Parts: sequence; C-alpha cells; structure tokens
Amino acid sequence: MKVICEKEKILKGITSVINGVASKTTMPILEGILIQTNDNELKLTSYDLEIGIEYILEAQIEEQGSTVVNAVMFSEIIKRLPVAEIKLNINENNLLEIECEGSLYKLATMNPDEFPELPKINVDNSIEIEQTVLKNMIRKTIFAVSTEENRPIFTGCLFEVNENKLNVVAVDGYRLAIKNHILNGDVKTFNSVIPGKTLNEVNKIISDSFDTVKIGISRNQALFEMENCKIVTRLLDGEFLKYSNTIPQNWETRIKVNKNNIQNCFERISLISSSSIEKEKKYPVKIKIEIEKVTISCANQTGDAKEEINIETEGKELEIGFNPRFFLDALKAIDDEEVYIEFGTNRSPCIIRPVGEGDYIYMILPIKMKE
Repeated sequence: MKVICEKEKILKGITSVINGVASKTTMPILEGILIQTNDNELKLTSYDLEIGIEYILEAQIEEQGSTVVNAVMFSEIIKRLPVAEIKLNINENNLLEIECEGSLYKLATMNPDEFPELPKINVDNSIEIEQTVLKNMIRKTIFAVSTEENRPIFTGCLFEVNENKLNVVAVDGYRLAIKNHILNGDVKTFNSVIPGKTLNEVNKIISDSFDTVKIGISRNQALFEMENCKIVTRLLDGEFLKYSNTIPQNWETRIKVNKNNIQNCFERISLISSSSIEKEKKYPVKIKIEIEKVTISCANQTGDAKEEINIETEGKELEIGFNPRFFLDALKAIDDEEVYIEFGTNRSPCIIRPVGEGDYIYMILPIKMKE
C-alpha cells in the first residue's frame, strides 16, 4: 500500500472515526483503525462491536492495499505533523511508514483480515433530514438521556416517526426533553431507540449545513449516511416510556421570563447549591413565585443566596424546589429570548418551553422541600 494525501483531509477522517474505536477490549484489533484503498479513495473504519464508523477521503493511491494500525498512536502522530502532504507506505517488514517533509515514523500493523466487518443493514424504514436540523434536535435532547446502565433503554433517545413528524425524546427518570420536526414527503411510522453514545458521535461528525443525512432503521440496527461517512449502530432493546401520558396538559401557575436573565440567575445561585460541605447531599434551589416577581434562593452550611427577577405571571402563587443543573441544561438548549415556565402543584412536574418555538418541550420533576 502506497498513499499520498493532504494532512487536513486524513486528519478529519481520523477525527471522525476515532470515537468508534474500542477503549476497553481484550481484542487489540478493535483498538485499531482499518485503512483501505479503493481506486483513488482512502477508507478509514473503526468498530467497537456496538458502533462502527466509516469515512472516505480523496487520496493519491500509488499502490492498493489495506492494514490496521493502533488508532491512538496513528492519530497523535498525524495530528502533530506539519500541514503538508503525508505519505503512507507498508514496507517489507509490514510496518506502516508515515512520512511528511523531514519526519518519518514506523508503526506496527495488524492483519486487516481479522478486523470485523460492519453489519450489513437491510433498511426497513428511512428518513432524510438536513444535517443542521438533526444537529439541533440532538443538542436539545441528548443531555437528558440517562447515564444509569441499570435502565439501558433510557441511555438512548427515542426516534419516533408518526404522521410525517419526527419526535426525538430523551428521559432519565427526573426530566424529559422532546424536540420535533415536520418531515418532507410521506414516510412510514416507526420508532427506535438509538444509543446516546452514537448520537454524540453523529453530532460531532455532521455539519451545521443544509446537506442531508439519511437515517435507515432495521430490526436491531440503525444507519446514518452522509456524503463521505456512514455510522452503523445497534439499537437499544426494551420498552420506552409512554411519554405523552406524563406531560401535564394544564397549569396552575405560569411565568414568562427573559431566558438569559433567569439562566444567569440560576448559574450564580448554583455556586451556593453545589458548594455544600456534605458533598453527598443535594441542596435544591427554591423558586418562589409571587405577582410579577420570582425569587430564586438556596441555603446550606456554606452560605445562602437569594435573587429576585421581575416577570410576567399568571395563576397562583407558588413555592417549589428543583435541581438547578436540570434547569440550566434546559435553558442552555433554548435559543429563544423568552421562555414560558409552567407549574402545577409544588409536587408535580414543571414544563419549560420557548415562547416562539412550539416544537420543543422540557419537563422536570421537583425536589421535595423541607418545611
């Protein structure tokens, strides 16, 4: 194998596939990147048996071939080379030579025949969506997936297509985020749960552009296809929460507030909330709603803090407590200038929604306050 390619092109390819490399495995081959040539293209592949990423780039191929090389070492070397042409060559000792201007590195290789093939997916259902739209949908929901492996179905996002609308839903038992988008053309109804790890990688690879990404779904696999990259992943098994039954349809108290004002307030109050000497204790932030005013406060052994914001209010006065991080995650995901925050009682979930955006809902469960 002899290849000449530009540093920036191969580095983008390596960056795209590196997170599909297994980090903890008894199979050294899975710690590598499969490098293959095909006419005037270079294909890089990683696969940890759960997620596989394939990236194709243009290159000058002088001699066809394939090899597997340790991903971390290969990535670090390419990253630190000067911006110039890079030559890759398998020498007579089966070492991968990496040459760039005055630099020459030789890396041990592994047998490409031992690298597992990515699953062949027979797509049952598929949709096409602009990359910028998908990127936004992932950003507004991914932070609400669960990190608890004892409930694996909640470690992913539900992709639900119904009546030509895509709903992306994340839930972790304490909060829920839903973002939806109207699709073009007629598409079949389906729902699948895609691992959060996969969606994080998809979000890194897709661009903030109007180029499309095709999402194909089979019985137990999903496929994301872009112009020069594809990602294959297993789907999560299990029954996802029937989320529509959990969302309150009515409110007893509603406030309308400037998003940045309340976000900045929560960030300051959180300094007290998270500074407890007893690290295992969770100290909620208290929200007290009165006519045209909200007071946000927190107190523990470290100190106490209180801030007031002028707001628009409807309904009853209320006192309620929340995990401030959950509130901040939602506010950071909202792009609108103003938000509605809707409450029932001090023990029922609250809803945060942008004033000018009807396709995003965020729900949080409150924390019981001490009397």
